[in-house]
Amino acid sequence: MTMIEKNLQTVQSRLAAACREAGRAGSEVALLAVSKTFGADAVTQAHAAGQSAFGENYIQEAVQKITALRHLGLQWHCIGPIQSNKTRLVAEYFDWVQTVDRLKIAQRLSEQRPGHLPPLQVCIQVNADGGATKSGVLPQEALALAQQVAALPKLRLRGIMSIPEPEPDFAAACAVFASIKAVFDSLNAAGLALDTLSMGMSADLEAAIHCGSTMVRVGTAIFGGRVKIP
Repeated sequence: MTMIEKNLQTVQSRLAAACREAGRAGSEVALLAVSKTFGADAVTQAHAAGQSAFGENYIQEAVQKITALRHLGLQWHCIGPIQSNKTRLVAEYFDWVQTVDRLKIAQRLSEQRPGHLPPLQVCIQVNADGGATKSGVLPQEALALAQQVAALPKLRLRGIMSIPEPEPDFAAACAVFASIKAVFDSLNAAGLALDTLSMGMSADLEAAIHCGSTMVRVGTAIFGGRVKIP
């Protein structure tokens, strides 16, 4: 058994336990393996252990992996910031984009999505903390952007994603995650019919699941420490 397989089993056990504690079915929470900076071999090992959805931050690095591993039929999520000059690559290679934070990027993704591919699945990134240096729309701006994105022809709006600052304990993390869940609920109350709440990572997935996350993004706990990109 490889280290990645062992780590995946540990993470899956954590997810199952967190769902039980929250009174939720394990099937309600998807695991996204964040493979940024790790090579195709690491992704292949994770796939052999049963993982099929992978998240990438760096577009050009991801395209190389997606191309090399196309025969495996993996699902690829863009979870990093997107510059205007990279939207075509994202539209052509990814299945999901979780980091839509402005209408211009969404419009370009819709325009550049190839006609033979299914609609690009997207999430609005919400800046739950209001940090000036962080990506994402503020909670009070989320509805307007979500409605605009939902109207674009080659995109399918699935939900929201957020990356809040780490909190010191479970209760503090829950307070932040509950505020993100409130945004998600408000968008559904406005008629958007969203099904994806992407929040929670290696260190805080239990709190995120307790507060209603439907997708956790886990990298370090699966693949180990990051390899820095020069």
